[in-house]
Amino acid sequence: MQPKIRLENIAFGYDEQDLFSGLNLELFDGEVVCVLGANGCGKTTLLQCLNGSLKLTRGSVCLDGKLLSTFSVKEVARKMGFVFQEHNAPFPYSVLEVVRMGRAPHLGFFSTPSEEDNEIAEYALEMVGKLHLKDKPYTQISGGERQLVLIARTIAQEPEVILLDEPTSHLDFKNQTLVMRIITKLARRGFSIVMSSHWPDHALQYASKVVIMNNGEFSAVGPPGDVITEENLKLAYNMDVNILSVNDSKRKRTMKFCVPVD
Repeated sequence: MQPKIRLENIAFGYDEQDLFSGLNLELFDGEVVCVLGANGCGKTTLLQCLNGSLKLTRGSVCLDGKLLSTFSVKEVARKMGFVFQEHNAPFPYSVLEVVRMGRAPHLGFFSTPSEEDNEIAEYALEMVGKLHLKDKPYTQISGGERQLVLIARTIAQEPEVILLDEPTSHLDFKNQTLVMRIITKLARRGFSIVMSSHWPDHALQYASKVVIMNNGEFSAVGPPGDVITEENLKLAYNMDVNILSVNDSKRKRTMKFCVPVD
């Protein structure tokens, strides 16, 4: 099976000094890859390299077997969506208008959104459970609602790959759970997803593959249960961590979670 995205020995840096180098990774249809690592290790920069916003120093990113560097900006936007950590609309657009902006890669230069574009935007809002907010000003909804609206905007873009930069940052427990459940739902529908996170527990529960970035490299890549170990987390975050297990009788499986050592 051909990977949706393949990273081959990629490197990126500033002023001739690498932030990371020698990174290799494959992402397949329906996978959720969670990138963990301490602040400043390069998680956000990696995502920007994946969608072509930043030019690699070395190596290559392939999308559907084709070099990403050969795609036009519009072609990339039709294939790949990016949900940023924060977004502040400069004008009080309605929620529906913000989501409809995701249709831009499918419109001509002077085109206006059609009724079909409106239907796609409304469907995307329905997918994240926020259709009832469609007429509300985007500037007047909560942080958690904004994050879900931004995910809806990316769904309306109709990409095949979705990149999310710490999608649960600044969210309360309920909204973190909602976002992660939607990410799982999208993966089941065939979207390929790469997300950065500071929460190993999210990776344990929701990811199909985990990457740990440390000292400019991928220090571990693989299934969550293999990668999220006490040793790997200590190396990544420079702190002692215990991984505990509990039996979940409802789901009939063992759940793992991380706690810092006092």
